[in-house]
Amino acid sequence: MVRIGLVVAVVAVLGTTMRASDWPAFRGPTGQGHSTEQGLPVEWSESSNVRWKTPVDGRGWSSPVVANGRVWLTTATADGYGSLRLLGYDLDTGQEVVNTEVFRVAQTASDNPKNSQASPTPIVDPDADRVYVHFGADGTAALSTDGEILWSTRFPYVTQHGNGGSPVLHDGTLFLNVDGYDTAFVVALDAETGQEHWRTPRRQPISQAYSTPLLIQVGEVDQLFSIGAFRATAYDPASGKALWEVSYGDGFSNVPAPVYGHGMVYIATGFQVPSLIAVRADGTGDVTATHTAWTLRRGAPLTPSPLLVGDELYLVSDLGVATCVDAVTGAIHWQQRLGGNFSASPIWADGRIYFQSEEGETTVIAPGTAFELLATNALDGSTLASPAVADGSLFIRSHDHLYRIGGDS
Repeated sequence: MVRIGLVVAVVAVLGTTMRASDWPAFRGPTGQGHSTEQGLPVEWSESSNVRWKTPVDGRGWSSPVVANGRVWLTTATADGYGSLRLLGYDLDTGQEVVNTEVFRVAQTASDNPKNSQASPTPIVDPDADRVYVHFGADGTAALSTDGEILWSTRFPYVTQHGNGGSPVLHDGTLFLNVDGYDTAFVVALDAETGQEHWRTPRRQPISQAYSTPLLIQVGEVDQLFSIGAFRATAYDPASGKALWEVSYGDGFSNVPAPVYGHGMVYIATGFQVPSLIAVRADGTGDVTATHTAWTLRRGAPLTPSPLLVGDELYLVSDLGVATCVDAVTGAIHWQQRLGGNFSASPIWADGRIYFQSEEGETTVIAPGTAFELLATNALDGSTLASPAVADGSLFIRSHDHLYRIGGDS
């Protein structure tokens, strides 16, 4: 049985007017990996359905974002120093139109081969013609779409594996997770000026984490839901007050972003032993013992975010095992080995689900309670960044190129 209806929930929507074809942030306009685009390709290769392919200098695993006719990435280059840069490309041609150094740092190496200093995804406000970039402890900034730096700030912290979570923009406020060994907090910045609205410390103990927050609405209450080490917390986005929290033992170094639907948030708990938990989002205080609806311990991801489509939740483990579970009960419908290794988060678009491996292969399936393979598509190079969807195309970043995948190649 195939169910392709969207989840009825208000989630992570920018406080701006967006074209239906925009993909302005990590995991798209809802923050949940959903697109309303139609006419997307099912099959492609290096020789078919590639609208354009353009080289990308430096090293980075930030995902593409698309708005107002441009595609944006960040990268880290090295030439006697570390240069953290914003890159912009023309949507129609792939030509580079912006290349701005935002920060200069001592080095651009990461101790983790799967990470980089340009892993957080930029976010675009199309109405304000602004792009916001985040390089973790190396700095956060706002730029015009012409590449002019408008403001910048830094939140120094110590981390083992480089930069992680991406910013979230809503109603004129930029929200960031700051999760290091030495300090951990969630912070809200004025998007116009960069000034700090509020900062709420994580509760002790703290440790590294790399997740991206999600804005949800539970009843009439707005919540900024943020995954950190050992626990996740829902905050009032206006004040930073903690509304409720759930603990998950020794889980830390969390990477996957949460998703929300059916009144529940779905949380990947991180290392050492990964699990995924569904937690009802209408509680107050510590809800660990009262609001955890179900727990999945087999096939939970360490890196890719979950994907919620209708009544089913889709996961792919870092080792390439895809899982479909009932989003309400946690019952497993199917598990299927896709092959390869996975870091990118899956997406749902044009009635299909796209899983992209680190080896450049994208597996396309039909959503539903039985596994139905539609296509497997290979590109050259490694692909750890999550794909974007806009203007009838998919945008895929490899280690050295940016692709626009669509018809009329």
